[in-house]
Amino acid sequence: EVHLVESGGGLVQAGGSLRLSCAASGLTFRDREEWTFGWFRQAPGKEREGVSVINIKNGSPYYADSVKGRFTISKNNSLNVVYLQMDSVKPEGTGHYYCAADHEATSDFYLRGVGYGMDYWGEGTLVTVSS
Repeated sequence: EVHLVESGGGLVQAGGSLRLSCAASGLTFRDREEWTFGWFRQAPGKEREGVSVINIKNGSPYYADSVKGRFTISKNNSLNVVYLQMDSVKPEGTGHYYCAADHEATSDFYLRGVGYGMDYWGEGTLVTVSS
């Protein structure tokens, strides 16, 4: 029922910017229900790591220390889309970026737990940062 589709990945130079989108269907952001959305990434040969999560109901964001001050997570309630604005990207930011969602209230556990327990995942979008 719930489907997530990421877009916006591509090749970007170190120091540049890229904006990822996660379009959700099968749910409505304007409903008074608890939903957590998040972005996770996996670099080549590395384990998945949490990037940022957001509470859909109240908009509260959480960020990994590695991206604080450079990335911004946001949402559009009318379009049911979650964004990840990535500024000042670094080569170590290269990898597949995944959008995930869970029908629960948000905490930093989702970030630290690299999305474990999240019920819905997109197929991912590849981000390549050239140095």
